[in-house]
Formats: sequence, C-alpha cells, structure tokens
Amino acid sequence: MLQKAIKIGHSSHVVTLDVRPQLLDALSALRERVAAARFPLPLPGAPRARANRDELLAQLDDYLVPRLRAPEAPLLAVVGGSTGAGKSTLVNSLVGRQVSEAGVLRPTTRTPVLVCHPEDQHWFSGMRVLPQLTRVWVPRQEGEGADGVGPDGERLLRVETADTLPRGLALLDAPDIDSLVADNRVLAAELICAADVWVMVTTASRYADAVPWHLLRTAKEHDATLVTVLDRVPHQVVGEVSRQYGALLTKAGLGDVPRFTVPELPESAGGGGLLPATAVEPLRTWLAHRVQEPSSRRQAIERTAYGVLASLNARMPELAAAVAAQYAAALRLTSAVDEAYESEHARVRERLQAGAVLAGDALKRWRAYPLDCGPGELLDAIVESLEALLLCAVTAADERIDDAWRREPASQAPGLVRSGGRYETAVYEDGDSPEHRIGVAVRRWRRELEEHAEDEVRALDRADKRALPDTDVVAALLATALLGGRRARTAGETLAERIGAHGALRLRDSGGRLLTDYLDKVLGAERERRLAPLDALDVSPEPQAELIAALSVLQKER
Repeated sequence: MLQKAIKIGHSSHVVTLDVRPQLLDALSALRERVAAARFPLPLPGAPRARANRDELLAQLDDYLVPRLRAPEAPLLAVVGGSTGAGKSTLVNSLVGRQVSEAGVLRPTTRTPVLVCHPEDQHWFSGMRVLPQLTRVWVPRQEGEGADGVGPDGERLLRVETADTLPRGLALLDAPDIDSLVADNRVLAAELICAADVWVMVTTASRYADAVPWHLLRTAKEHDATLVTVLDRVPHQVVGEVSRQYGALLTKAGLGDVPRFTVPELPESAGGGGLLPATAVEPLRTWLAHRVQEPSSRRQAIERTAYGVLASLNARMPELAAAVAAQYAAALRLTSAVDEAYESEHARVRERLQAGAVLAGDALKRWRAYPLDCGPGELLDAIVESLEALLLCAVTAADERIDDAWRREPASQAPGLVRSGGRYETAVYEDGDSPEHRIGVAVRRWRRELEEHAEDEVRALDRADKRALPDTDVVAALLATALLGGRRARTAGETLAERIGAHGALRLRDSGGRLLTDYLDKVLGAERERRLAPLDALDVSPEPQAELIAALSVLQKER
C-alpha cells in the first residue's frame, strides 16, 4: 500500500492518506467507461442520464482523481450560489481586496476566478484540476472576453494570487448556478464538483428558493464538506431569518452543516465594495482552520473524496440502467424492422409461387406470345411486374415499421425520423430511392438470367447450329415459367421442347436459385438501409456490463 504524506503549511505535523495505485487504476478505468456511455435515443430518462454522466465525469476529472493523485495540494473551496447572492463580494472580502469582478449586471460572474497564495500558484497553473479551462493571469490578458470565453472559443479560468490567504487554501468564485447563460450554469456545476469544500451562498430573500436547495441536497448526497452562508440579512430580522434557515437545514438532514450569517451592509449594494473584515471573519477563521489544523484538513479531504467514491454505488447503477434502457429501446426498434421485412419476405415468396408476377400487362403479353408479342416485350413486362411486386413489399414493410415506431419515443432520435420516405439527416444522391434501387437489382437479375439461358443454349450438342433456339426466347420462357405459376405451365413445356427436358430442368433450377438470391438481396438491402441510421447510433449492451464491472473492481480496491 502506498502512503502519500501531506504537509500542512509550515506545520511540523504530517497527515497521511492511504492512496493505493490499484485504486487510481480502477478509477481511471471507471472514468473511461463513464465517458463511453451514450444516450442518443430520446427516452424519458435520457436527459437526466446525460447530465449525471457529465457531472460524474467532471467530479472524476476535476476533483477525485487529481485529489487522490496529489493529496498534498491546496484545499479548493468553491463559492457557489444563485444570481445576486453576493459570491464575488464575499470572495473579495475574504481576500481583503477586489480580485473578482462584481456588479449589478446579471449574470455578475462571467469568468470564474481562482485566488490562492503566491507559493501555491504552481498547483493551479497546470492542468491538474479543471483541465478543460484555459488559464489566464491577472491583469486581464488581451483577447480575454468579458463573457469568460477566449478568442478561440475556449473557456477561461482567471488565476490571481494574494498573500492575505493562508498557504494551502484556494478560493474559486464560480458563475451563477441559475445563470441565464446555459454555458455558465454548466460551468458552475462543474466547478462546484471540483471542490474540496462547497461554500453555498444564498440570501435572506432567496434562501427558500429551489436553486440553493438543489445544491445543498446534491452536497448531502455526495457527503461533501459543506458550509453555507446566509448573505445580506437585514439586521432587524437576523435572528428570525437565521432561525428559519436553520430549521430548514435541520429538516433536510443538514443541521450539522456549519452556517454563517453576513448582515446586509451598505457595501453589499451593487457588489462594488468590500465588506468589513468583521463581517466575514468567522468564515475566514473556519476556512483557515481547515487548512492549518492537520486533522481538520484531512477530515475535509477524506469526507469529500470518500463521499464522491461512496456516491458511485448509486450513480453507476443508475447510469447502467439508463444504458440498458437505451439498448432495450434499440432492440424494440430493430425487432419492428426485422418482423416487418420477414413478414413481407414470406409474403413475396408466396406470391411468386402463386404466379402473381404474371398479371396485368405481363399476363396480357404472355397470352399474346408469340404471335402478337416478341420475347423481348414479354421479358420487359415480366421485369416491370416483378419490380412492382418488390416495391410494394418494401413500401408495406416501411409503413408497418413507421406504425410500430410511432409508438416508441426512441424513434424520434435525430436520423431516425423519416420525411416523405427519407431520413431527415441522410444525404441522398440523384436516383437514390427504393424504385431506383429495386429497378437496378431486377435489371441485373434479368441480365444474369439471360446469361444462364445463353450458356445453356451454347452447351446444346446439335450438328446444325442454325437449329439452336434463340436465347431471347429461352430467357423469356424461363422467366415466365419461374414467375407465372400455373398460368405459365405451357412456358415450361415449351422450354423443354426447345432445349430438352434435362436442359430445361437445369435452367429452371439455376434460375430459381438466382431469383431467390436476388429476392434476398433486394429485401435484405432495404432492411439494412432502414436499420443503418439506428446502427449508426451504436447502441449496444456492452456499456451496461462494463459500467457494473468497473464499479465492482473499484469497490474491491476500496
């Protein structure tokens, strides 16, 4: 077992955390499984699953793995909360000077700001934590936008140093968790997940709102090291508001969470000034104690880190269940396609055996053959009739699939929705339609049938080659015999007269196999085309098993 020693500031005390290399390996493997989980089908639980996956990845990448790899790194306290809660003013006041911009405009905090002691700067200049954020340094660099986005669209993290902070402590002023800007809300949640200590800030007028309580419940679920700040409390109602807030915390099972109250002061208005040192001294003292007292520091780290680890016991199976639901829905969609095409395939075979192709114009041509209709005209009519039969089968299969898929919410995924017989996101070239594809396949079948007829005629052993039957006639008779059913009985008899009984039998066998092959190819290809957009989503059963297996390995190493 590998033990990493943690030295706190200049203290002679040494605190150790047990971090086994096998645990880090198991966490890395689990992280890869979580990142690979996909939820492309619009099932009712998919948005929650995607949000849970992203939040879990953020905690693993931004907090848990970096913390276990470097337990001696400074404690990161993230100050989060809703719009206008006074987070930036609180951070500025804790530092003793303005390091985070605040104002009356909303959202007030655009670019997240991290403040640490100068000797701790190296811990945050690299990508150890928050690797998805590009570091910028104070003063603001050229190209850094006020919206927290760099010139190339990258998300930014401003890093400032202040020797007024104790070594081993970093403060991070996060964007508003209820920001009107969606990217800010996402970033705020990611930053909070990167914290050793969650500092949740709310106000006297908004402490019962849903946003702060969502954060508090999340912190409780993860068993994070948590502290709450009730900000901007009018001095006339300090006692009453504090008592009511405390009662809500106790009711939520958070009664033991350290709670600090900051009165409403003239400096609070507009977010431009610094609060008196006495207003934030209790919170500053609490944070400093977490850093400077070895057992408190270790408790803060262990509680949050092990809380995240413990939360995996519920979060991973939930992800696995969502993956399983995706696969089950994909199976239902696939089954609808398979059943429709299998049914139409069987129906086409029955109709071919019944001679359904020899109907309409094809039957008229056969009855006129050979006096008023040549072999080419007869074969043309049979080919057109076969095309119509196959197109009817494909159309019926797709209509049956559409009807089944309408009952499945998963079928509304991008790429699966069809409009006018085509998928919305597909790119079609000229002539790429069922009619075109089936027509091409049937014409190829005709050419191969004619080649079979030509080979059989060429093999005839006759002294007078002028007595050989015309290959066009043999091909027309063969197609009629194969597709005409009882109506075309005489076609088979005439064919035997022309090339002999054995030759006719061989030709009908090879022609029958050829017809079966092309029937399978045509309907199989259309089935695959219908499944292609679903297959492209790559919904498979493996991720579910891999998530559970990764959790099992991690539990063993813990």
